[in-house]
Amino acid sequence: MEKYKVAIMLLWAFFVAGAISLSETEIEAKLKLHNRPAVKTIKSENGDIIDCVDIYKQPAFDHPVLKNHTIQKIPTFFKKSQHSSIKYTSKNNFKLSQTWHKSGRCPKGTVPIRRIQKQDLLRAATLDRFGLKQSSSFVNSKNTTISNFSKLSGSSNVVSEDHSGVHLATSGSNFIGAEADINVWNPKVDLPDDSTTAQIWLKAGNGNEFESIEAGWMVNPGLYGNHDTRLFSYWTTDSYKSTGCFDLTCSGFVQTSNTVALGGGINPISSDSGTQYELNIGIYLDEVGHWWLKENHDIPIGYWPVELFTSLKHSATLVQWGGQVFSSQVKKSPHTKTQMGSGHLADEKYGHACYMRNIRIKDNSLMLKYPESINVASQEPNCYSAFNDEDVQEPTFYFGGPGQSSPSCP
Repeated sequence: MEKYKVAIMLLWAFFVAGAISLSETEIEAKLKLHNRPAVKTIKSENGDIIDCVDIYKQPAFDHPVLKNHTIQKIPTFFKKSQHSSIKYTSKNNFKLSQTWHKSGRCPKGTVPIRRIQKQDLLRAATLDRFGLKQSSSFVNSKNTTISNFSKLSGSSNVVSEDHSGVHLATSGSNFIGAEADINVWNPKVDLPDDSTTAQIWLKAGNGNEFESIEAGWMVNPGLYGNHDTRLFSYWTTDSYKSTGCFDLTCSGFVQTSNTVALGGGINPISSDSGTQYELNIGIYLDEVGHWWLKENHDIPIGYWPVELFTSLKHSATLVQWGGQVFSSQVKKSPHTKTQMGSGHLADEKYGHACYMRNIRIKDNSLMLKYPESINVASQEPNCYSAFNDEDVQEPTFYFGGPGQSSPSCP
């Protein structure tokens, strides 16, 4: 009997060890898939490791439709003058500075890629969903506020249960570009899997079946391992189900800049009643059909190739500016304390609330202009609010809030 028990225990130990070994093998394989040989490696003070990778060996070209892709070094619209119907009014723009810049720079001919480390994968819910937005469930909402918000978002009454958004939006036209100066903050994140963003979305598609390209800043400890404010990008061609990813965590986005690392920490950060800092983010379609991401008005970071898209192949039909909080505790009581924007409600305005200004779209007129028709909405106005101030020379969109720390938030 004792021999039988010993045999069972040994067999069990064998299977457990095999499972652990398999998991570690999968992790190592995933790391090898994500991380490329570096021409130079830079260790940042915030714990990030930046690999300077040969521009022709970046992850983008692992995508099946990009196997024979030829890199476009600069967007075609940089060769022509940009026309604008409105002058820019901004005092607090700054050329993007990233934390890793203090420790070095990548040489020409390379692109800076934030290295994926073992602990990054261990934080992921599953290896298959690493780099993807948290899996969402969608419901038909009977809540009037949420229903109106979802209509504004172009998704009928279908809303995500685990996202709370605040948007200024324009829809219906064939948009080939959008940008804004985004006030930069470092909002508090409550739960380990929570995240918060300030960003721009360009979308096309029908209802809850859409394609989207996005960029801005975010705080996402589950993805990045700390609470730094970081530059991010995202894309999906199936409503966040299984395609696309953040930054360069999958193949698809083609990086061209050797100075900007997607997913890298950004600074300086605004302070309450103190100096306000802004980050200009723009997304534009060029004549080739690629969607270019740029910062500081004229610095291209890279592009989403035309080959990735169907609905977004020629234009976007919806542009949104604003913020979003992901949490399992939104639309519930007790609500998450994760903040959006600065953590202050929109009516506190400049110096306290997060804002966007110099909001522009580009359509078939080829003019950069303030949208002719806009809508403003919040899914949970008692937790995260919105206010578009048009009684000033340059319309300013304020948004955000403290979540459950607000007295009126459940």
